[in-house]
Amino acid sequence: MQAAKDTSTPTTAVSPRNQLRPVKFDYADSFACTYAVSVVAASIAELATYPLDLTKTRLQIQGEGVAGAAKTQYRGMFATAMGIVKEEGVMRLWQGVPPALYRHIVYSGVRICSYDYLRRQASETGDISVGLPVWKSAICGVTAGSVAQWLASPADLVKVQIQMEGKRRLMGLEPRVHGAAHAFKEIIRRGGVRGLWKGSIPNVQRAALVNLGDLTTYDTIKRFIMNKLHMPDCHTVHVASSICAGFVAAIMGTPADVIKTRVMNQPTDESGRGLRYKGSIDCLQQTIKKEGLPALYKGFLPCWIRMAPWSLTFWLSFEQIRKTIGASSY
Repeated sequence: MQAAKDTSTPTTAVSPRNQLRPVKFDYADSFACTYAVSVVAASIAELATYPLDLTKTRLQIQGEGVAGAAKTQYRGMFATAMGIVKEEGVMRLWQGVPPALYRHIVYSGVRICSYDYLRRQASETGDISVGLPVWKSAICGVTAGSVAQWLASPADLVKVQIQMEGKRRLMGLEPRVHGAAHAFKEIIRRGGVRGLWKGSIPNVQRAALVNLGDLTTYDTIKRFIMNKLHMPDCHTVHVASSICAGFVAAIMGTPADVIKTRVMNQPTDESGRGLRYKGSIDCLQQTIKKEGLPALYKGFLPCWIRMAPWSLTFWLSFEQIRKTIGASSY
């Protein structure tokens, strides 16, 4: 009887203590926590690299043949950026950043959490530390990016339209929108709720390719370095993986990005129908016919130069925040 009492006492005392650790660990690795961390990390990266995104958008619009475009027909990335600063002011380099941040509340949270869920389901053992075959990782990346971008497409549409307002004013054209809220209302007024997804097809195509480059490359390179080179999960691994991810994402995503930008930026009639392109296929055909294949890589340099530091800033912030709160390695 005495022995029975002694054995039961330590069990009840130790049990609650042992249960506290998994609860804390599970919370740091939970969907909500991962979602919040990804949004914060994406916002940091967006603010740091946004001027390059604006420059890239302006470059991609060049050559469309809009009347009066000669006033702002810049050549190259640096000339375009300096032209914006000189003619519109330094702060115009961050024109359209609010909807860009709103977009990441949906886009980054969904893509990171979706990819994490999908790769765990695709893993035979549920252990992601060994890594997935590239083809499985690619399917996960494409799926996560497509779903996330479709949900975030309205914010992307608002961002592109605001980014082009400075150029329209310099060309003497009537401003279309006066802010994110006004742009949102105007899009709905002209095309209804469906109008918020104008350009969503090339947008989703671009996101699928970008995330195939970003998520798949980052995950694959990171696991390769850690497993084959026997390196710990450290900043060196994160830097190398994110640089590779940014480069591959820029190569794969720029053509679809050019088409997406042009479809989203085109003027529309009262019904919300595009006046310049019938859709993404028509835009692709017209762009190649009038400007040649190289036009599909307009803005590649700022796209790559932006994606490399964006990817680097995002993944370093994301991994560091997760480490700080006690979450496992992504």
